[in-house]
Amino acid sequence: KQHTTEQLQSYSQSIEHSLLERIAREENCHTILLYHSLPDEVNTHDLIQTLYAQGYTVLLPSVVGNDLALHVYEGEQVMNTGSSFGIQESQGALFTDYSKIDLAVIPGMAFTQQGDRLGRGKGFYDRLLPKLHCPLIGIAFPFQILPVIPTEQHDIPMTELISC
Repeated sequence: KQHTTEQLQSYSQSIEHSLLERIAREENCHTILLYHSLPDEVNTHDLIQTLYAQGYTVLLPSVVGNDLALHVYEGEQVMNTGSSFGIQESQGALFTDYSKIDLAVIPGMAFTQQGDRLGRGKGFYDRLLPKLHCPLIGIAFPFQILPVIPTEQHDIPMTELISC
């Protein structure tokens, strides 16, 4: 809340640019797990549209009970506001073959340069991450990168962190 909408949008555009460059370097990358950002997160809305337009299979999570289900993004017309947290969720086909995910972009409230991640405390990604066997990329505003954050033994660090 200390930053203007314009500052956050500028940060988001810079991070999006870096992430698109990173994805372009990934060989045989076809299926990407993203998330539809909340107002206090790096904005991913344009990124989702860009990757979809470029022919990538984009997956978005939806809350189902205590877990995240993954759905194929099939355009904005197939989005719906989720009942749990007001997050926009894809109503596209359910995606269950996690071995086909080539890259995952993971949200967080804070990260360290070493890849530690602090979520929102509900454990949704803590339950999802052990099922993924691909690069895990955290994206964060510069003020979300801290020297140390609390971690537990079950926490899975990010493979890399992209910021600006």
